[in-house]
Amino acid sequence: MRINDFFVPEQSELSMPYIIAEAGVNHEGDMDKAKRLIDEACEGGAHAIKFQTYKAETLASKNSPAYWDTTKETTKSQYELFKKHDSFWKKECEEMKRHCDKVGITFLSTPFDVDSAHFLNDLMDVFKISSSDITNKPFIRILCSFGKPIILSTGASSLAEIAQAVDWIEKEGNPLALLHCVLNYPTEDANAALGMIVALRQHFPNHTIGYSDHTLPGSMQILETAALLGARILEKHFTFDKTLPGNDHYHAMDKEDLKAFKKRMTDILTSIGPYTVRSLPEEETARRNARRSLVTKRAVKKGELLKADDLTWKRPAYGIAPSFYDTVIGMRVRHDLDCDHILTWSDLEETGH
Repeated sequence: MRINDFFVPEQSELSMPYIIAEAGVNHEGDMDKAKRLIDEACEGGAHAIKFQTYKAETLASKNSPAYWDTTKETTKSQYELFKKHDSFWKKECEEMKRHCDKVGITFLSTPFDVDSAHFLNDLMDVFKISSSDITNKPFIRILCSFGKPIILSTGASSLAEIAQAVDWIEKEGNPLALLHCVLNYPTEDANAALGMIVALRQHFPNHTIGYSDHTLPGSMQILETAALLGARILEKHFTFDKTLPGNDHYHAMDKEDLKAFKKRMTDILTSIGPYTVRSLPEEETARRNARRSLVTKRAVKKGELLKADDLTWKRPAYGIAPSFYDTVIGMRVRHDLDCDHILTWSDLEETGH
Protein backbone atom coordinates (compact mmCIF):
# COMPACT_ATOMS: atom_id res chain seq x y z
CA MET A 1 0.00 0.00 0.00
CA ARG A 2 1.19 3.53 -0.83
CA ILE A 3 0.20 6.17 1.68
CA ASN A 4 -0.38 8.70 -1.12
CA ASP A 5 -3.26 6.52 -2.34
CA PHE A 6 -5.13 7.26 0.90
CA PHE A 7 -5.52 10.98 0.28
CA VAL A 8 -8.81 10.39 -1.57
CA PRO A 9 -11.63 10.91 0.92
CA GLU A 10 -14.50 9.00 -0.66
CA GLN A 11 -14.51 5.22 -0.80
CA SER A 12 -17.15 2.98 -2.33
CA GLU A 13 -16.36 0.09 0.01
CA LEU A 14 -14.76 -0.38 3.42
CA SER A 15 -11.15 -1.50 3.09
CA MET A 16 -8.11 -2.17 5.25
CA PRO A 17 -6.91 1.15 6.65
CA TYR A 18 -3.34 2.36 6.25
CA ILE A 19 -1.57 1.43 9.50
CA ILE A 20 1.20 3.59 10.92
CA ALA A 21 3.22 2.13 13.80
CA GLU A 22 4.13 5.21 15.82
CA ALA A 23 7.56 4.35 17.26
CA GLY A 24 8.22 7.94 18.30
CA VAL A 25 11.51 7.84 20.18
CA ASN A 26 11.05 4.36 21.63
CA HIS A 27 14.48 3.61 20.14
CA GLU A 28 15.81 5.71 23.07
CA GLY A 29 18.82 6.76 21.03
CA ASP A 30 19.93 3.20 20.18
CA MET A 31 20.12 2.31 16.47
CA ASP A 32 19.86 -1.42 17.16
CA LYS A 33 16.57 -0.77 18.98
CA ALA A 34 15.42 1.45 16.12
CA LYS A 35 16.07 -1.32 13.61
CA ARG A 36 14.32 -3.83 15.84
CA LEU A 37 11.29 -1.54 15.95
CA ILE A 38 11.36 -1.35 12.16
CA ASP A 39 11.70 -5.12 11.77
CA GLU A 40 8.89 -5.91 14.19
CA ALA A 41 6.53 -3.26 12.81
CA CYS A 42 7.07 -4.80 9.39
CA GLU A 43 6.54 -8.32 10.77
CA GLY A 44 3.36 -7.21 12.52
CA GLY A 45 1.93 -5.90 9.27
CA ALA A 46 2.20 -2.11 9.60
CA HIS A 47 2.37 -0.22 6.32
CA ALA A 48 4.60 2.49 7.78
CA ILE A 49 6.65 3.13 10.89
CA LYS A 50 6.87 6.69 12.16
CA PHE A 51 9.49 8.21 14.42
CA GLN A 52 9.79 11.71 15.89
CA THR A 53 12.68 14.05 15.15
CA TYR A 54 13.42 16.96 17.44
CA LYS A 55 15.90 18.76 19.64
CA ALA A 56 14.78 19.52 23.18
CA GLU A 57 16.14 23.06 22.97
CA THR A 58 13.84 23.99 20.06
CA LEU A 59 10.82 22.06 21.28
CA ALA A 60 10.23 22.97 24.91
CA SER A 61 11.34 25.49 27.47
CA LYS A 62 13.13 24.16 30.53
CA ASN A 63 10.07 24.96 32.63
CA SER A 64 7.54 23.01 30.51
CA PRO A 65 5.53 20.64 32.75
CA ALA A 66 4.59 17.04 31.93
CA TYR A 67 1.25 16.21 30.32
CA TRP A 68 1.57 12.40 30.55
CA ASP A 69 0.94 9.84 33.30
CA THR A 70 3.86 10.49 35.63
CA THR A 71 3.28 7.18 37.41
CA LYS A 72 4.38 5.49 34.17
CA GLU A 73 6.89 8.07 32.93
CA THR A 74 8.28 9.76 36.01
CA THR A 75 10.07 12.64 34.27
CA LYS A 76 8.12 15.76 35.18
CA SER A 77 9.65 18.19 32.68
CA GLN A 78 9.05 18.01 28.96
CA TYR A 79 12.50 19.44 28.33
CA GLU A 80 14.17 16.80 30.49
CA LEU A 81 12.29 13.94 28.82
CA PHE A 82 12.91 15.20 25.30
CA LYS A 83 16.59 15.75 26.11
CA LYS A 84 16.92 12.05 26.93
CA HIS A 85 15.83 11.00 23.45
CA ASP A 86 16.84 13.75 21.02
CA SER A 87 20.19 12.37 19.82
CA PHE A 88 18.88 10.97 16.50
CA TRP A 89 19.30 13.51 13.72
CA LYS A 90 19.92 13.55 9.96
CA LYS A 91 22.45 10.71 9.79
CA GLU A 92 20.37 8.45 12.00
CA CYS A 93 17.16 9.18 10.09
CA GLU A 94 18.92 8.33 6.83
CA GLU A 95 20.08 5.02 8.30
CA MET A 96 16.57 4.19 9.53
CA LYS A 97 15.18 5.09 6.12
CA ARG A 98 17.63 2.71 4.44
CA HIS A 99 16.65 -0.09 6.82
CA CYS A 100 12.95 0.56 6.17
CA ASP A 101 13.56 0.32 2.43
CA LYS A 102 15.49 -2.91 2.95
CA VAL A 103 12.71 -4.69 4.89
CA GLY A 104 9.83 -3.16 2.93
CA ILE A 105 8.07 -0.67 5.18
CA THR A 106 7.52 3.05 4.68
CA PHE A 107 9.68 5.39 6.76
CA LEU A 108 8.07 8.45 8.34
CA SER A 109 9.13 10.85 11.07
CA THR A 110 7.33 13.85 12.51
CA PRO A 111 9.53 16.96 12.38
CA PHE A 112 9.26 19.39 15.26
CA ASP A 113 11.46 22.11 13.83
CA VAL A 114 12.45 23.62 10.50
CA ASP A 115 15.91 22.02 10.33
CA SER A 116 14.58 18.46 10.69
CA ALA A 117 11.78 19.22 8.22
CA HIS A 118 14.34 20.08 5.55
CA PHE A 119 16.35 16.89 5.78
CA LEU A 120 13.28 14.70 6.33
CA ASN A 121 11.84 16.09 3.10
CA ASP A 122 14.40 14.00 1.22
CA LEU A 123 13.31 10.84 3.05
CA MET A 124 9.50 10.94 3.04
CA ASP A 125 6.53 11.23 0.69
CA VAL A 126 4.25 12.90 3.26
CA PHE A 127 4.62 15.12 6.32
CA LYS A 128 2.97 14.41 9.67
CA ILE A 129 2.05 17.37 11.88
CA SER A 130 1.54 16.73 15.57
CA SER A 131 -1.62 17.83 17.39
CA SER A 132 0.58 20.13 19.41
CA ASP A 133 1.35 22.17 16.28
CA ILE A 134 -2.22 22.56 14.99
CA THR A 135 -2.16 26.28 15.86
CA ASN A 136 1.44 26.80 14.66
CA LYS A 137 0.64 28.71 11.49
CA PRO A 138 4.21 29.56 10.40
CA PHE A 139 5.41 25.98 10.89
CA ILE A 140 2.40 24.54 9.03
CA ARG A 141 3.11 26.90 6.13
CA ILE A 142 6.73 25.81 6.01
CA LEU A 143 5.78 22.12 5.92
CA CYS A 144 3.20 22.82 3.21
CA SER A 145 5.86 24.58 1.13
CA PHE A 146 7.48 21.21 0.36
CA GLY A 147 4.40 20.41 -1.73
CA LYS A 148 3.68 17.04 -0.16
CA PRO A 149 0.53 15.58 1.42
CA ILE A 150 -0.04 16.51 5.05
CA ILE A 151 -1.30 14.29 7.87
CA LEU A 152 -2.56 16.48 10.71
CA SER A 153 -3.60 15.16 14.13
CA THR A 154 -6.43 17.08 15.79
CA GLY A 155 -5.99 16.26 19.50
CA ALA A 156 -7.23 18.74 22.10
CA SER A 157 -8.67 20.98 19.37
CA SER A 158 -11.98 22.73 18.90
CA LEU A 159 -13.79 22.54 15.58
CA ALA A 160 -12.83 26.18 14.94
CA GLU A 161 -9.14 25.43 15.50
CA ILE A 162 -9.26 22.44 13.16
CA ALA A 163 -11.10 24.47 10.51
CA GLN A 164 -8.51 27.21 10.82
CA ALA A 165 -5.62 24.79 10.24
CA VAL A 166 -7.49 23.14 7.37
CA ASP A 167 -7.95 26.56 5.77
CA TRP A 168 -4.22 27.30 6.01
CA ILE A 169 -3.36 23.97 4.36
CA GLU A 170 -6.08 24.20 1.70
CA LYS A 171 -4.78 27.59 0.64
CA GLU A 172 -1.38 25.98 0.00
CA GLY A 173 -2.99 23.19 -2.05
CA ASN A 174 -1.57 20.17 -0.19
CA PRO A 175 -3.61 16.96 -0.02
CA LEU A 176 -4.74 16.57 3.59
CA ALA A 177 -5.68 13.83 6.04
CA LEU A 178 -7.07 14.68 9.47
CA LEU A 179 -6.51 12.20 12.31
CA HIS A 180 -8.91 12.34 15.24
CA CYS A 181 -6.82 12.14 18.39
CA VAL A 182 -7.28 12.48 22.14
CA LEU A 183 -4.22 14.17 23.61
CA ASN A 184 -4.17 12.19 26.84
CA TYR A 185 -1.60 9.49 27.70
CA PRO A 186 -2.98 6.91 28.06
CA THR A 187 -6.56 7.56 26.92
CA GLU A 188 -9.26 5.56 28.69
CA ASP A 189 -11.43 3.62 26.26
CA ALA A 190 -14.44 5.55 27.54
CA ASN A 191 -12.71 8.79 26.50
CA ALA A 192 -11.70 7.71 22.99
CA ALA A 193 -14.53 9.88 21.58
CA LEU A 194 -14.62 7.92 18.32
CA GLY A 195 -17.77 9.74 17.29
CA MET A 196 -15.47 12.60 16.31
CA ILE A 197 -14.36 10.49 13.34
CA VAL A 198 -17.90 10.67 11.99
CA ALA A 199 -18.09 14.38 12.80
CA LEU A 200 -14.81 15.10 11.01
CA ARG A 201 -16.08 13.21 7.94
CA GLN A 202 -19.19 15.39 7.98
CA HIS A 203 -17.37 18.69 8.48
CA PHE A 204 -14.46 17.97 6.11
CA PRO A 205 -15.83 15.72 3.36
CA ASN A 206 -13.08 16.70 0.91
CA HIS A 207 -10.31 15.27 3.09
CA THR A 208 -9.28 11.84 4.31
CA ILE A 209 -10.16 11.15 7.95
CA GLY A 210 -8.19 8.83 10.23
CA TYR A 211 -7.43 8.17 13.88
CA SER A 212 -4.34 8.49 16.07
CA ASP A 213 -4.84 6.26 19.10
CA HIS A 214 -3.51 6.64 22.64
CA THR A 215 -5.62 3.98 24.38
CA LEU A 216 -4.02 0.91 25.92
CA PRO A 217 -3.78 -1.86 23.30
CA GLY A 218 -5.95 -4.46 25.09
CA SER A 219 -8.07 -6.23 22.49
CA MET A 220 -7.47 -3.48 19.90
CA GLN A 221 -11.25 -3.07 19.59
CA ILE A 222 -10.88 0.71 19.66
CA LEU A 223 -8.94 0.57 16.39
CA GLU A 224 -11.46 -1.83 14.87
CA THR A 225 -14.31 0.51 15.77
CA ALA A 226 -12.40 3.49 14.39
CA ALA A 227 -11.95 1.69 11.07
CA LEU A 228 -15.64 0.77 10.93
CA LEU A 229 -16.53 4.42 11.53
CA GLY A 230 -14.52 5.37 8.45
CA ALA A 231 -10.96 6.01 9.67
CA ARG A 232 -8.79 5.31 6.62
CA ILE A 233 -5.43 5.95 8.30
CA LEU A 234 -4.73 4.47 11.73
CA GLU A 235 -1.77 5.46 13.88
CA LYS A 236 -0.88 3.83 17.18
CA HIS A 237 2.22 3.93 19.37
CA PHE A 238 4.48 0.92 18.86
CA THR A 239 7.15 -0.84 20.91
CA PHE A 240 9.00 -4.14 20.94
CA ASP A 241 8.45 -4.49 24.72
CA LYS A 242 5.37 -3.10 26.47
CA THR A 243 6.88 -3.80 29.90
CA LEU A 244 9.72 -1.31 29.47
CA PRO A 245 9.44 1.64 31.86
CA GLY A 246 8.74 5.20 30.83
CA ASN A 247 8.33 7.05 27.56
CA ASP A 248 5.58 5.61 25.31
CA HIS A 249 6.13 1.90 25.92
CA TYR A 250 3.30 1.53 28.45
CA HIS A 251 0.50 2.55 26.07
CA ALA A 252 1.98 1.12 22.88
CA MET A 253 1.05 -1.95 20.88
CA ASP A 254 3.60 -4.57 19.91
CA LYS A 255 3.90 -6.81 16.87
CA GLU A 256 1.56 -9.46 18.33
CA ASP A 257 -1.13 -6.83 19.01
CA LEU A 258 -0.71 -5.63 15.45
CA LYS A 259 -0.95 -9.12 13.97
CA ALA A 260 -4.11 -9.82 15.96
CA PHE A 261 -5.66 -6.54 14.84
CA LYS A 262 -4.92 -7.14 11.16
CA LYS A 263 -6.32 -10.69 11.30
CA ARG A 264 -9.44 -9.50 13.09
CA MET A 265 -9.84 -6.58 10.68
CA THR A 266 -9.44 -8.89 7.69
CA ASP A 267 -12.17 -11.15 9.09
CA ILE A 268 -14.44 -8.14 9.68
CA LEU A 269 -13.91 -6.82 6.15
CA THR A 270 -14.61 -10.28 4.72
CA SER A 271 -17.87 -10.45 6.65
CA ILE A 272 -18.90 -6.98 5.42
CA GLY A 273 -18.09 -7.56 1.76
CA PRO A 274 -18.87 -5.16 -1.09
CA TYR A 275 -21.52 -2.46 -0.82
CA THR A 276 -23.90 -4.10 -3.32
CA VAL A 277 -27.29 -5.77 -2.85
CA ARG A 278 -27.26 -9.26 -4.33
CA SER A 279 -28.19 -12.88 -3.78
CA LEU A 280 -25.21 -14.94 -2.71
CA PRO A 281 -24.37 -18.30 -4.33
CA GLU A 282 -24.60 -19.85 -0.85
CA GLU A 283 -28.28 -18.86 -0.73
CA GLU A 284 -29.26 -20.67 -3.92
CA THR A 285 -30.57 -23.81 -2.18
CA ALA A 286 -32.71 -21.66 0.10
CA ARG A 287 -33.98 -19.64 -2.88
CA ARG A 288 -35.18 -22.80 -4.59
CA ASN A 289 -36.52 -24.65 -1.55
CA ALA A 290 -37.73 -21.96 0.88
CA ARG A 291 -39.48 -19.71 -1.62
CA ARG A 292 -42.87 -20.67 -3.07
CA SER A 293 -44.50 -21.58 -6.35
CA LEU A 294 -48.09 -21.31 -7.54
CA VAL A 295 -49.84 -24.63 -6.83
CA THR A 296 -53.28 -25.96 -7.80
CA LYS A 297 -55.82 -26.22 -4.95
CA ARG A 298 -57.91 -28.73 -6.93
CA ALA A 299 -57.69 -30.93 -10.01
CA VAL A 300 -58.04 -28.77 -13.13
CA LYS A 301 -59.18 -30.09 -16.53
CA LYS A 302 -57.52 -29.33 -19.84
CA GLY A 303 -58.88 -26.14 -21.38
CA GLU A 304 -60.13 -24.59 -18.15
CA LEU A 305 -59.28 -20.98 -17.37
CA LEU A 306 -57.54 -20.61 -14.03
CA LYS A 307 -59.38 -18.67 -11.35
CA ALA A 308 -58.16 -17.32 -8.07
CA ASP A 309 -59.91 -20.11 -6.19
CA ASP A 310 -57.90 -22.67 -8.17
CA LEU A 311 -54.53 -21.51 -6.84
CA THR A 312 -52.47 -21.32 -3.69
CA TRP A 313 -48.73 -20.94 -3.08
CA LYS A 314 -46.41 -23.47 -1.52
CA ARG A 315 -42.77 -24.40 -1.29
CA PRO A 316 -40.50 -25.18 -3.17
CA ALA A 317 -39.87 -22.55 -5.85
CA TYR A 318 -39.45 -24.94 -8.80
CA GLY A 319 -42.51 -23.61 -10.60
CA ILE A 320 -44.07 -20.25 -11.43
CA ALA A 321 -43.31 -17.68 -8.74
CA PRO A 322 -46.26 -16.08 -6.93
CA SER A 323 -45.00 -12.73 -8.26
CA PHE A 324 -46.72 -13.81 -11.54
CA TYR A 325 -50.06 -14.47 -9.78
CA ASP A 326 -51.96 -11.75 -11.67
CA THR A 327 -50.56 -12.98 -14.99
CA VAL A 328 -51.54 -16.60 -14.39
CA ILE A 329 -55.14 -15.83 -13.45
CA GLY A 330 -57.23 -16.28 -16.62
CA MET A 331 -54.67 -18.40 -18.51
CA ARG A 332 -55.81 -21.67 -20.12
CA VAL A 333 -54.62 -25.07 -18.88
CA ARG A 334 -52.94 -27.13 -21.65
CA HIS A 335 -53.59 -30.54 -20.03
CA ASP A 336 -55.22 -32.09 -16.99
CA LEU A 337 -53.58 -31.04 -13.72
CA ASP A 338 -53.80 -32.88 -10.44
CA CYS A 339 -54.51 -31.18 -7.13
CA ASP A 340 -51.31 -29.87 -5.49
CA HIS A 341 -49.59 -29.57 -8.85
CA ILE A 342 -46.68 -27.08 -9.00
CA LEU A 343 -47.46 -24.91 -12.00
CA THR A 344 -44.92 -24.34 -14.75
CA TRP A 345 -45.26 -22.17 -17.84
CA SER A 346 -45.48 -25.27 -19.98
CA ASP A 347 -48.79 -26.09 -18.24
CA LEU A 348 -50.43 -22.86 -19.49
CA GLU A 349 -51.26 -20.88 -22.58
CA GLU A 350 -52.69 -17.45 -23.33
CA THR A 351 -56.42 -17.32 -23.99
CA GLY A 352 -55.98 -15.24 -27.13
CA HIS A 353 -58.39 -12.43 -26.21
